[in-house]
Amino acid sequence: MSENMFYRFAPFIQDYIYRHKWEELHEIQTAAAEEIFDGDDNLLLTSGTASGKTEAAFLPVLTHLWENPSKSVGVLYVSPLKALINDQFERLEELLEEADIPVTKWHGDASPTAKKRLLKDPRGVMQTTPESLESLLIRNSSNIFRLFSDVRFIIIDEVHYFMDNDRGLQLLSVLERIQRVIGFAPRRIGLSATLGDCTNAERWLCMGSGRRCVTPICHEGGRKVRLSVRFFPTAEKIPNSESKTLLENYYEYLYESTRQKRCILFSNSKGEVEENIAHLKRLSEKNHGNDCYLVHHANISPALREFAEKRMKSGELPVCTGATVTLELGIDLGHLERIVQTGCPLTVSGLVQRLGRTGRRGGEAEMRFAFRHDMSLPPNDFYKEINWDLVMCIAQILLYTREKWVEPMYLPSLPYSLLFHQTMSIMTANGSLSPKDLARQVLTLSVFKNVTKEDYLLLLRHLLENGMLERGEDGALLIGEKGEAVVNNYEFLAVFSVPVEYSVRNNSEEIGTVQNPFPVGNQFALAGQAWEVVELDKKAMIIYVKHIQGISKNTWTDVGNEYVHTRVMKKILEIIRSDEEYGFLDESAKKRLSDIRSLCRNAAGGESANALPAAFPEDGERIVLALSETVFAVFPFLGTRGTAALVFALRERGFEANVWLYKSIPVCIEVNSDRGKGALVSALNSIRANGADKYGFAVPDNCEICGKFNDYIPRELLKKQYVEDYIDCDELKDME
Repeated sequence: MSENMFYRFAPFIQDYIYRHKWEELHEIQTAAAEEIFDGDDNLLLTSGTASGKTEAAFLPVLTHLWENPSKSVGVLYVSPLKALINDQFERLEELLEEADIPVTKWHGDASPTAKKRLLKDPRGVMQTTPESLESLLIRNSSNIFRLFSDVRFIIIDEVHYFMDNDRGLQLLSVLERIQRVIGFAPRRIGLSATLGDCTNAERWLCMGSGRRCVTPICHEGGRKVRLSVRFFPTAEKIPNSESKTLLENYYEYLYESTRQKRCILFSNSKGEVEENIAHLKRLSEKNHGNDCYLVHHANISPALREFAEKRMKSGELPVCTGATVTLELGIDLGHLERIVQTGCPLTVSGLVQRLGRTGRRGGEAEMRFAFRHDMSLPPNDFYKEINWDLVMCIAQILLYTREKWVEPMYLPSLPYSLLFHQTMSIMTANGSLSPKDLARQVLTLSVFKNVTKEDYLLLLRHLLENGMLERGEDGALLIGEKGEAVVNNYEFLAVFSVPVEYSVRNNSEEIGTVQNPFPVGNQFALAGQAWEVVELDKKAMIIYVKHIQGISKNTWTDVGNEYVHTRVMKKILEIIRSDEEYGFLDESAKKRLSDIRSLCRNAAGGESANALPAAFPEDGERIVLALSETVFAVFPFLGTRGTAALVFALRERGFEANVWLYKSIPVCIEVNSDRGKGALVSALNSIRANGADKYGFAVPDNCEICGKFNDYIPRELLKKQYVEDYIDCDELKDME
């Protein structure tokens, strides 16, 4: 351990290190301490899960607070999850038990008594969420100065989770509004999982702070990683004994992979999580095993989610929790032996996050992937018979293990949904403002630097016309009657969409929530169990249920924008072109990959004997496959935004073009045209050579990027946002 750095920490921290028998500080902890003690810049700490990032930030920050007590809250810690706050609260309480530095949770489920105590005597560490800070600015604006007048540090956990969405921009907006009240910009410390290019993350962290950012370059010690991919052909469209056996093989593998293990079974949808855990419970009962299967996703009640977290943290008993993204973040779950993933993570970043949940104590990190594909589907165009997520999973593994590449974070340019939200929030906090003062307060926030005065005026006129705002007798703006209904709804604080849901209760115990008001007698799955509706109270939005045996299904509508990066698509193409075998594939997965390669080689009825694997010539001939005399498939192997640009560029040239997605993967563009293949190839060559101007595209009125408050935004602005943040013509130069 660095002796010099150790003795710079406060005595209570030195005691903590001794008690926990640390033999040395991690490299990131030493580097962070040096920057925090001796510098004045913002700090971005990025490294793998369980690398000590949290301690790297808090040990020197708390030392600073101990040596120079603040006259208000000294450290503001912001997290995307209440569960992560609760987890960090327990860790900080132990660290600070002898330091007389209080830690206070401030979110919707936190103790009102503790909040009142902090308001009376603001000091120490405050842990909160963006929504709770928004609430403070709206409803307790008079306390902002007292709470934060001497705040020294703002620690933002899981920066990568916040960066490319409205919630992260909301956080930056709220922090900048607090800075205006207190008159200065505290130092920011961002904590993140392993990032690729940190440039955008640094820009995001510094936005509105007026400070530079330092990112220590730390060489993470290599760790052993064990990855395996298994493929299970099924015949689910043919209901017979063979098809049942094939599907049972899939669930048997999941059971054997999780039996007697401490692990997480990740899936990309809540419905799949429920289905998997229900089958594993059935197999465990059949084999007289212990019921160690739990469920953790956003629709499970907080009490049951917390139970799952505590069960995973405590002891060494086997436990398998089925989860979506909710367990991807940095909650301490103790020692996990294995991660199992059904299907493909949505991003390389997601794969890295999930893999990082295991091997936390220096052990081997293990992650198993399981794919199933219905081989009994009727014959179709060759690309529709391919399970592209299997190939994308291989691409993600290669990008991470061989190239150490992770998607760079994207910074949205025109967050109009958030613009509406912050306008209404600032209006609510102030009561009334002149249009000039409102525009000054809103448009000078750094997150809106690309919004023009003309566009903001268009929004304000729209809000006046629709009753969200109204003019007072003195000409000042006020919240209108319709606006009052929006801002007084408790859901206003959050800028992410939450579907209308019904609470599910078994007697007095809340199990979770569902989106469908199932009628009496219906059965559905939730929390890994099957339930039957005994009473439906539509007015109170409560479904009363009783537990039943068997397996039922349930589905949820997940709202979000999923983007695939062009580099991932290029790696998919490279895999298809190659004859390389990958050691992490089982024999069935190897065979499936070989079949996929053969399908591509023999595409379009032998029109091109080496259609996809061969290098495309400069004239673009091989990018286009004729499916009939008037239907063509174009394979540019671009990411989501680049593919969108190519679709509009083709439409601009008179072709009827639409992207064909496999789940979220932009596999190809389907083109209907009676002008022949030559005309299409010529158009593609022209686009590749000359690019395109996205601002001239004829974008349909219904094109928009998902936003919670889009209904209050003029259609003209939503189309402008779509063009700016969804279409990337720069990627056209990378077209195959």
